[in-house]
Amino acid sequence: MVNLEWYRTFKSVYKNGNFSLAAKELFISQPAVSQQIVMLEAHVGYKLFNRKSKGVEPTEYAKLLNNLIIDALDRLENVENGFRAKAFNANRLLSIGVSRHLMSSIGSALLSKFDFIDFTFHNNDALFDLVNSKKLDFAIVTKQFDTFDTIQKKVGDIKQVIVGSTNLDLSALKPKMEAKDYVAIENWLNEQKWYSHDAGIPHIKLFWLHVFVKKRPAMVANYIIPSEYEMLEILSKNSGVAVTWDINAKNLIEEKKLQLIWNSNEMPSTDVFLLSSKNSNLNSVFQDIENELNIVLS
Repeated sequence: MVNLEWYRTFKSVYKNGNFSLAAKELFISQPAVSQQIVMLEAHVGYKLFNRKSKGVEPTEYAKLLNNLIIDALDRLENVENGFRAKAFNANRLLSIGVSRHLMSSIGSALLSKFDFIDFTFHNNDALFDLVNSKKLDFAIVTKQFDTFDTIQKKVGDIKQVIVGSTNLDLSALKPKMEAKDYVAIENWLNEQKWYSHDAGIPHIKLFWLHVFVKKRPAMVANYIIPSEYEMLEILSKNSGVAVTWDINAKNLIEEKKLQLIWNSNEMPSTDVFLLSSKNSNLNSVFQDIENELNIVLS
């Protein structure tokens, strides 16, 4: 049976014209190179190299054999190297940055794909700086950056919506929403208990700005819980409302632990981007992460 290593050795000897140089390139001993060439010659039935004072020269049959196998051998080695790179990337520790408020819904989707991940929580600008300085392999952000030194790809979009506990009665609110009576809708919302993940209520202010065209909502946050996912979990067991990313509330709504109160057409979606430094060794990993996030954000 033919041994692929014989052809690797043949290729190296043919290229270098020297058994010693081939041995160094292949990280094997010179006697091992000689033995493999002898075995290949016995297999094909022709002498492949003639010894010279300095090295060896290929015979006419060796030249023919080289022409026959070189393309196939190069393709096979490229496939093999690709598998090795993929195995390396799959098993190395990846450093990925994400907002703590998107960790449960977006970041956790990567756990089934990779065996080793070191997550970092920061805001968009800090995550970009960490990727740009090559202190992080990847980052998932909700802001596009103007840069030539990083790769960034949109992987989906998310949107802020208002959700509430399932014990809230929306019968008085729905007619107001159908009539687009924004004054009455705002008054109803102001009467509710509000949950927020930030004392500065940035999500709520942004929702009010786009939907009610007001810079400052009149409502007051009753409970400040500094993790959006934990905030929603606690809200689902109590009574009140919150502005949240739709991706974070999706499962809780499907499980009937929360109810969607308002997905306003006036509230624009926010793009989600995957960032990485320009490192060709991570190209396949970037593609794998992109594919996973496309599924989550579809």
